[in-house]
Amino acid sequence: QVHLVESGGGSVQSGGSLRLSCAASGYTGSSYWMGWFRQAPGKEREGVAAIASDGSTTYADSVKGRFTISQDNAKNTLYLQMISLKPEDTGMYYCARSDSRRDTGLLFRRSALNSAWYNYWGQGTQVTVSS
Repeated sequence: QVHLVESGGGSVQSGGSLRLSCAASGYTGSSYWMGWFRQAPGKEREGVAAIASDGSTTYADSVKGRFTISQDNAKNTLYLQMISLKPEDTGMYYCARSDSRRDTGLLFRRSALNSAWYNYWGQGTQVTVSS
């Protein structure tokens, strides 16, 4: 059974940095999409970043140039490096894995930030950015 556990959240001031980790178990390999999502109080969950099996990445416009998604297949761990954090980045951050989508290229870039394609979710880690 796939199990995802996030860590690395915390409270930082505007302009600060954090690195989130997502330890995965119950499967091996990186064939399917992996992604990071976030949800602020009173708002819908939104896709932040995703990575495909060929290493392709895609980001929400709001985080481009500030966030970097990566994965270490040997450790079965997904990361999200976040720099230049802003108060609007505050929220619960979730990692997720799809068990149906392996697309790369255009299909990946168009669809990978849609939470509907993801079947497995972690419990989340809180990120709070103060101004």
